[in-house]
Amino acid sequence: MTVGFFGGKFLPLHLGHVYAIVHASAIVDELYVVLSHSEIRDRELCRNTKMNFIPAQIRLRWLSQLTRDMPHVKVVSIEDNQDNDNYNWTEGAQLIKKAIGKPIDYVFSSEIEYNDIFKELYPNAIHKLIDPMRTHVNISATAIRREGVFRHWEFIPDLVKPYFVKKIVVVGTESCGKSTLTRNLARIYNTTYVEEYGRTLCEELGGCDGIMIKEDYQKIAYGHKMAEYNAIEKANKIVFIDTEAIVTQFYSNLYNDEHQPVLDEIAKLQDYDLWLFLEPDVKWVDDGLRVHGEENVRVKNNHDLRKLLDRQDIEYKILSGNYENRFNGAIESIEGLMQ
Repeated sequence: MTVGFFGGKFLPLHLGHVYAIVHASAIVDELYVVLSHSEIRDRELCRNTKMNFIPAQIRLRWLSQLTRDMPHVKVVSIEDNQDNDNYNWTEGAQLIKKAIGKPIDYVFSSEIEYNDIFKELYPNAIHKLIDPMRTHVNISATAIRREGVFRHWEFIPDLVKPYFVKKIVVVGTESCGKSTLTRNLARIYNTTYVEEYGRTLCEELGGCDGIMIKEDYQKIAYGHKMAEYNAIEKANKIVFIDTEAIVTQFYSNLYNDEHQPVLDEIAKLQDYDLWLFLEPDVKWVDDGLRVHGEENVRVKNNHDLRKLLDRQDIEYKILSGNYENRFNGAIESIEGLMQ
């Protein structure tokens, strides 16, 4: 039995890492993929870059997903509390040897400069270089952190991409153009979007006026959230979402005079990167489900929804005016987010 390991911070995991892991797994009988992490050190590496710190648990999940159908590959996590400048390689090697618990025959890396230190720390092991000149996969985690993950999107594994997807939610009251804007933005950015699940449920019930019960709004919130997860899995850098739990709470108040704490709790768990709030200053259109077309009612509903958003300390970009103004305002906000 030959044993080897490939270690790294995987900050983030990229296709160069994937190539090295798969290549190394073809050389030894048992391969250990070692996630070496320190929150102090890893935050230092992300400081003043275009990538935020990624918790070790997330990186461990990535590695676990990557190797789940590779029975001779095992993932181990090794934590220390050292910074980047004072990392103790000797202590790190001792922790790795302890975690593996058996003689190490190969140490894999892509760095020629590690030759001497690995010869000293693992004298009985062969240091095997994999793609040191980046001829197979020309990328590094340093470049991704420095230039941004979207700049190097093609080098991010599909299992990793959902973590970085930007989530943009479009909110507003009846007939303010949410659904149309959401679909059009998804077309422009060639990505997925989430339809308003409340409308889907209402259509399944055959209408909306007077037939919605308390539990329906909970179904809407849960169903909508599951649709979000599915859309994020397939998204291209960004996903667009038509309404969310606070708007569902608004309709629960409006149609059933029922403020539901469970919807507040779901709203607190939401984590969107950009909120686009559409003012109801375009023509109201009767589509068979809408019932609040009077101008004074539209103004009141708009005020009530904004109060709910403000109560949750939501920061939102207000879009108003004609459809072209709304479209241009949305694009401007999105481009600023994606920098």
